[in-house]
Amino acid sequence: MKIYAVGGAVRDELLGLPVKDRDYVVVGATPEDMTRLGYKPVGKDFPVFLHPKTREEYALARTERKTARGYKGFQVYAAPDVTLDQDLSRRDLTINAIARDAHGRIIDPCGGADDLKRGVLRHVSPAFAEDPVRILRVARFAARFGFKVAPATLRLMRAMVEAGEADALVAERVWQELAIGLMEASPSKMFALLRNCGALARVLPELAAAWASRARYARSQRALDYAAARGHALEVRYAVLACALAGAEAPERELRRMSTRLRAPADCGDLALLALRHRGQIDLGAKLGPEAVVALLQACDAWRRPARFGRLLQAIESCNASRARPFAAAPRLVVALRAARAVDAGAIAARESEAHRIAARLRAARVAAVKSALAVK
Repeated sequence: MKIYAVGGAVRDELLGLPVKDRDYVVVGATPEDMTRLGYKPVGKDFPVFLHPKTREEYALARTERKTARGYKGFQVYAAPDVTLDQDLSRRDLTINAIARDAHGRIIDPCGGADDLKRGVLRHVSPAFAEDPVRILRVARFAARFGFKVAPATLRLMRAMVEAGEADALVAERVWQELAIGLMEASPSKMFALLRNCGALARVLPELAAAWASRARYARSQRALDYAAARGHALEVRYAVLACALAGAEAPERELRRMSTRLRAPADCGDLALLALRHRGQIDLGAKLGPEAVVALLQACDAWRRPARFGRLLQAIESCNASRARPFAAAPRLVVALRAARAVDAGAIAARESEAHRIAARLRAARVAAVKSALAVK
C-alpha cells in the first residue's frame, strides 16, 4: 500500500499558496485494509475514508467509465490494481493531476507543473468531456488564478455545450461552483469564460440576455471585480451580478426566475432584489430630502436589519465602480439610518393608543432626526 498527496494541496504548494485541505490517494489497498487500519469510510459513490487522527480524506485509487449523460453518469472501479497514473489520468486539469509521495517527490505524468509555470488551464484527456461540471470548474479556476485556457480545452468546452452536456447540470452543482467562483479574486474571468464557451446561455440565460449589450457586460465585470477587491460577502457579489438585469423588460421577474432556478440562498436572493429595486433611489441618496430618505430606509427594512442595509450600500457602490466621482450617497445614508434608529419607538407607542397615530408620530420623529443629522435647512 502506497499513499500520495494529490490535487489542490500539491498544486497550491507548487504555487507557493497556503494549503487549506489535503487529499490523498491510496494505491494497492482494499476497503477492508483501510478499515482494519482504523480509517472511517465516508464515500457513497466510491471508497473514501477519513484518517483516524487527522480526519483528512484518503480515497482508493480509481478509474471511471461514462455510462450516462450528466455528472452522475459514471461507473467507478476502485481496486488494488489501479495505478497512480490511472487515477491521475481521470482528473479534470493537468494542474490538478499532480501527486507527491511520502518522500516529497513529485509525480507529474500529465505535465501539470509546466502548465502551472505557464499559467495554463489544460484538460488531462478527452474524458474531460464526460463531466459537464468541469466546464464550471475551469471557469472558477480562471477566476482564482487568472490563468488562460488552452485552445484545445476551450474547443472541447464549446463542443460539450453544443452537445447538450451543460443542460444536464443540476441547480445545486451550478450554484456551488458559481458561489465559489464569485468569491475568487477575479470573478469576472469566470463569467467571461462561461460566455466565451457558450455555457452562460445554458446555466444563466437571464444574464446572457442582459449581457448582449457590450456596455452593460463591461460595467458588470468591473463591478464584480470591484466587490471582490474589497472582500465583500457572497450576497453582495450576487447582488452586483443581479444589477445587470436592470435593463430587462421585467427585471425583478427575471431575477426571481434566476434565483429560483439556481436555488440561491435566501439572503443572496433578498439582497439582490433590494439592489435591483432600490438602486436608483440609493444612487440619488446624496440629494434625497429627509422624508424621501426615511421612506427609502423603511422600504429596505433598515430599522430591523441595518447590517443588511450596509451590504446593500456595498452592492450599489460596487455597481457604480466605473464612476469617476466618489459614491457620496453611502456615508449620508449611514448617518441618516443611525439617527433614525436612535428614535425611541417604545416611548412614542406609550403615548399613543391608536396604531395609525403611532406610525405617523414615529415617522415624523424619524424624519426630524434625519433632518437634524443631515443638517438640512
